[in-house]
Amino acid sequence: MEVVQVITQDYVNVHITKSDSEDAPPIERRFKKEISVLDFKTKLELVTGGSAPTMKLKVFDKKNNFVCDIDNDNALLGSYPIDDGARIHVIDNFTLIKDFTTSDSAERFQLSEEDYEKKGDTLRSFLQRNKLGKYNEEEMNKLKEQQQKELEEEANLASKVLVGARCEVRAPRQPARRATVRYNGPLAGARGLWIGVQYDEPLGKNDGEVNGQRYFTCPPNYGGFVKPVYVTVGDFPEEKYDLEDEI
Repeated sequence: MEVVQVITQDYVNVHITKSDSEDAPPIERRFKKEISVLDFKTKLELVTGGSAPTMKLKVFDKKNNFVCDIDNDNALLGSYPIDDGARIHVIDNFTLIKDFTTSDSAERFQLSEEDYEKKGDTLRSFLQRNKLGKYNEEEMNKLKEQQQKELEEEANLASKVLVGARCEVRAPRQPARRATVRYNGPLAGARGLWIGVQYDEPLGKNDGEVNGQRYFTCPPNYGGFVKPVYVTVGDFPEEKYDLEDEI
């Protein structure tokens, strides 16, 4: 009997909204499918200001159609039909950190990833000092171990991306773009490792310089920096894009 193997991505990119700020723009985050729903809720505490034991999660597809409730804390996140681009709506009273966070929910949702991580570190310290939520010493150590594991996995991915190699970049909500790897390493002020690429066409955002620091040189709008997980190295011949046909 023929065995059929189904292969899926290890991560899922979702948009997060919350019930106390329906009009705020969603925030995009990436999560491992192998984590439990309870761990997922714990991560959402820093994103939404809610509390894992009380929050309720609803899944909507890209067309904003209701898909399902995420209601089993012991199940794996990947066991639910959540595709890239889906929206996770968090319902809670969000009273845990109202005095700590800014009153403008939209501002929190518009923070850069780096700023939000800094704010998350401060929030964790606040919760720990005041013994609120689940952020006791054991949870903090667990969080540190998880962050270290994620950095190690990212380093493993980056080690396979060599400068000068041809690659294809597949970032969320963007078409696949072919490029040449020009840089592999850290960026000043950003967390983790980054891959600097020179796209075959002017589909990038820079010329190899970010925040006044140059990492490589290429023509304007041909350069870009992406996380290693979005880069696939291989035999990708240069393609010509008919940009004049775009509106």
